[in-house]
Amino acid sequence: MTAPGYSYGPWHEGPDPLAPPTDLREALDEIGQEVMAGASPRAALEELLRRGTQATAGLDELTRRVWQRRAEIQRRHRLDGTLLEVRRLLDEAVAAERAALFPDPSDDARFQEASLDALPSGTAAAVRELGGYEWRSEQGRENFERIRELLGRELLDSRFEGMKNALRDAGSADVERINQMLADLNALLAAHAQDLADVPERFAEFMRRHGALFPERPRTVDELIDVLAARAAAAQRMLNSMSPEQRAELAELAQQAFGDPRLAEQLSALDAQLKALRPGQDWESAARMRGNDPLGLGEGVRAMSDLAELDALAEQLSQSYAGARLEDIDADALVRQLGDDAGVDARRLAELDRELRGQGLFERTADGSLRLSPKALRRLGETALSDVIRTLRGRAGQRETASAGAAGELTGSSRPWQFGDTQPWEVSRTVRNAVLRTAAGGAGRGRRLDVSDVEVAETEHRARAAVALCVDTSWSMVQEGRWLPMKRTALALQQLIATRFRGDALQLITFGRYAATVELAELVGMEGAWEQGTNAHHALLLAGRHLRGNPGSRPVVLLVTDGEPTAHLEPDGTAEFDYPPAPRTLAKTLTEVDRLAKLGTSLTVFRLGDDPRLTSFVDLLARRAKGRVVAPDLGGLGAAVVDDYLQTRRG
Repeated sequence: MTAPGYSYGPWHEGPDPLAPPTDLREALDEIGQEVMAGASPRAALEELLRRGTQATAGLDELTRRVWQRRAEIQRRHRLDGTLLEVRRLLDEAVAAERAALFPDPSDDARFQEASLDALPSGTAAAVRELGGYEWRSEQGRENFERIRELLGRELLDSRFEGMKNALRDAGSADVERINQMLADLNALLAAHAQDLADVPERFAEFMRRHGALFPERPRTVDELIDVLAARAAAAQRMLNSMSPEQRAELAELAQQAFGDPRLAEQLSALDAQLKALRPGQDWESAARMRGNDPLGLGEGVRAMSDLAELDALAEQLSQSYAGARLEDIDADALVRQLGDDAGVDARRLAELDRELRGQGLFERTADGSLRLSPKALRRLGETALSDVIRTLRGRAGQRETASAGAAGELTGSSRPWQFGDTQPWEVSRTVRNAVLRTAAGGAGRGRRLDVSDVEVAETEHRARAAVALCVDTSWSMVQEGRWLPMKRTALALQQLIATRFRGDALQLITFGRYAATVELAELVGMEGAWEQGTNAHHALLLAGRHLRGNPGSRPVVLLVTDGEPTAHLEPDGTAEFDYPPAPRTLAKTLTEVDRLAKLGTSLTVFRLGDDPRLTSFVDLLARRAKGRVVAPDLGGLGAAVVDDYLQTRRG
């Protein structure tokens, strides 16, 4: 039997098959933090993309670099490079001609010197005057021909990509070929504007004759127009950015291009047709160029094209227009302007956005808004519970409470033995660990157990508990920075019960002016609102209803608050607010505590803050219910609630 064969080939396009999968946990944790702090899931996702991650620059950073690149172009360059080069060549030509005329004593030489003396001061006018001049100096003649060739190449380079290099040593035949191409192009565009039926055939014939001059390889006449119009518009923006005097100089010099005024005439007709065919291009704007590096016409057009591309990238990165998507960002343009890393960052952000939306981490509600899905809440809960467990492990003399169950039923799970554990050994796993360890070490017969091999069976009490977590959502919780720790506490407790104590019935209850039972997604996405009242009476009433609805379960109430009760529920369902707390409010709250005590409820009050009146009140609640008060700092709230729940459950 022959081994299966494999063939390998180069990877050309599409997602990198060897790239590691996108890690969504960090991103989801950041989104969860924003949502729990009061942002909507959509706003939290957008904020993450704007800020980026540790490994990927965000949209804001890419935008900053785009604007920095734009400012750099404007600070570095100026647009009169062609005018300066023509002036330099002209001055050198005139100087060489004067040097050639000076030794000649003839009247003709003096007449020619007088002609040079009478040249206009303007560059374009002087070039025009010298159009028919008979040069004696070879350098002067060559310089003047270079001026004409330079003007021709720069004009063409400003309209056609790469034309300047193709015509570096242009002869009369090349000039004639270019004039013919421009005449054919104008005729093609005129036929297209008239919507003639034979335009496709005309286009094919045009590309057959002149396609070598168009490296973009357009496939249709519309693609050809798009390419030409974008460059012509950039050329017009460059002219708009010059002074009126510079524009006038260039317009007059254009007539001298290749010594043939037909080129300027054809380009002018081409520009007019392109502007009519693509009026949506930016033909009107200008950019202030204030640097010292002079650019020729072709280079100036490229600079204006770069500015336009940077403006488009800034708009794409802003994602502020209707229907914006990260896929709209032109990664290739980012690479051209900012380098390879920017393109990689843009693609990573798009992939992150796609994965977050595609993996079911968000769901749409009835009103069309987004909220975190149960899957996302589970992931946030895992993170919150892990933080709680780390806090519990860090307490002096304590182990991970979640796994240190007292004598009870086996859970089916095991873990490595730790000093002080009294759970029974998980024999099969212990022996397996010893076999694997000694096999790896090359040991022969007579395997010995090591303490590192030992695993113990986890146990826990299976008695069912009915748990009511009542969290204060009054404005003071937001104002004092207790909003986020409160939500993370609810996430951690929900995750613990959902994964380790599935038989327990958890009810989340919020209370401000009124109390309400809420789902975890509602609590996580809840925004802080200005509302007077801390209605612990209503919260305890709902908690009692939950406990009585689960008979036979151990009743547990966990109350998190930072204020004494300032509201109670009247028989007609309205909330009565009083500050300082009215005797009737206190009485109704204590009455509800007494009812819970009759159910055998384990009540723990988690006091946030050191207000003396609050301290006195929660101490009174604990005495009435034979419960207890815990005063954690904000960082330890989740650990305190989870620890108290576990201790109460072990009972």
